[in-house]
Amino acid sequence: MNKELFYDFSAVSSKQWKQKIQADLKGADYNDTLIWHTNEGIDVKPFYHADEFTMLPNISTTKAKRFKICQSIYVAQVEKSNTKALDAISRGAEQITFIIPSETVSIDDLIKNIDISLTPIVLKLLFLSSNYVSKISTQGNITIEIDSIGHLASSGNWYHNLNEDFKQIETIVKHSNTITVDTNAYQNAGATMVQQLAYALSHLNEYFNLLQDKLSQDQKSSLTVIFNLSVGTNYFFEIAKLRALRILYKTLASEYGFKTTCTINATPTKRNKNIYDYNTNLLRTTTECMSAILGGANTITNLAYDAIYHKDNEFGERIARNQLLVLKHESYFDAVNNPSDGAYYIESLTAQLSEKALDVFKDVEANGGFLSQLKSATIQKKIKESAQKEQAQFDKGALELLGTNSHPNKDDRMANELELYPFIKMNPVKTLIEPIIEKRLAETVEQYRLKTE
Repeated sequence: MNKELFYDFSAVSSKQWKQKIQADLKGADYNDTLIWHTNEGIDVKPFYHADEFTMLPNISTTKAKRFKICQSIYVAQVEKSNTKALDAISRGAEQITFIIPSETVSIDDLIKNIDISLTPIVLKLLFLSSNYVSKISTQGNITIEIDSIGHLASSGNWYHNLNEDFKQIETIVKHSNTITVDTNAYQNAGATMVQQLAYALSHLNEYFNLLQDKLSQDQKSSLTVIFNLSVGTNYFFEIAKLRALRILYKTLASEYGFKTTCTINATPTKRNKNIYDYNTNLLRTTTECMSAILGGANTITNLAYDAIYHKDNEFGERIARNQLLVLKHESYFDAVNNPSDGAYYIESLTAQLSEKALDVFKDVEANGGFLSQLKSATIQKKIKESAQKEQAQFDKGALELLGTNSHPNKDDRMANELELYPFIKMNPVKTLIEPIIEKRLAETVEQYRLKTE
C-alpha cells in the first residue's frame, strides 16, 4: 500500500478549529469557558496548533534514557550508611547521595566496597570546609555538592560570613570542578515556576560573578553546574520547567564562557504532601517523577510517601525506589531520549516560562542582584505573596489535595503515627537575613484535625 493516509483531507487551521469550538459552545464565552489562567501568568488554551509556530523548535540535547535512580542517605553513622548504600545498590539504586553532617565522617569508610566506576557517588555537605574537601578525591564518579548561597537563603545565615564563604567556595570549586545551586527551598516555600527559574538563574549568577576572573577558560569550559530542584504535580508545566531551565542556563553560561550544559537533580516537592490519607502521596510522587524524566532530569531522588512524618525506614524507601524502577523498566520511560520535543503544548509552555523567567531575572539583576534582593527581603516577600495566593486557593477548595480538602477520610487517625514534627519549626535564633521558610499547603488543616481527633 503506497498511498499515504489522510491526503484526501484538507488541512485545518487553528482559526478554523477555534470557529468550530465557538459554534459548539452555543453562545458560551470561549475565554471564560475554556481558557485556564495560571499562577505563572500563562493562559492555557484548549488546543495548540502547528501554525502558531513561525519555526520548528530546537531539538533538545537531553538524554531521558540515561536518567539515574538515586538513593539519598543521611550519614548518622558511617558503617550503617555504607551498609544501607550497598543494600540500595543491590536493589536497583544507580546513584547514591550521602548527606554529610560533619567533618568527622570518613569518606573512605563511607564508600567502602562500593564500585564507584558503576555507581556515581554524591557527597552533599551540610557544612563548609575547603580543608575537608581537599582531602576528597574527585577522580572518577565522586561529586561534591555545597551551596553557600542556598544555605544563606534557607537558614538566614552564611556558614561563616560572606568573604570567608566565598573564599572557601572558590577553593572548593577549583578542587571539585562543580558549582551546586540548590533551589528546593523556593518551590517548597510556594514560589511560582517563573520565580523558581528566575531565582535559580540569579542565584547561579552570583557564583559566576565570583568566579568569572578566577578561573581559566579551560576550567570554565569543563565546570559542571548542578541544579537541585523540586518538582510539583502540574504535570506538563513541570516538564516545561525543566526544559526552560536548560535553555536559560545555556543563555547565561554562554555570556560568561562557561560550559553550556548543566546537570539537573530532581526530587518531588514537599509542598503538596499530606499526613492524612498518606497513600495519595504515592500518586503525587509518581507523576512528579514522570515529569522529571520527561523534562530531562539527569538524576531523580524520589520522596518516600511517609517522609514528612516518619523517620527514614526500609519500607518507605523501598517503595520510593521501586516507583522509579517501574517507570524505568516496566513503563518504557527509558525508551526515548527526548519524548517531549515537538509537542505543541509543551513547546509553548517552555517558551513562555523561559521568557517570563528571563524578565524576572533581569529585574533582580537591575536591582542589585540576588544577594542584594535577599538582604532587602524582596525575594522573600515575592515568594510569600505567591505562597499566600496558592494557600488561599487551597483554603477555598479551588486547589485540591485528595485526602485533605477533597474527599478526606474522617476516620483517619494520625496523632500516634508521627515520628517527625511535620509542621513549620520555629527556631528563635538571630539571622543575618529573613530565611525562606518552607511550608506545606495542608499544615493548618492537619493541625486542626490532630487537635480534634
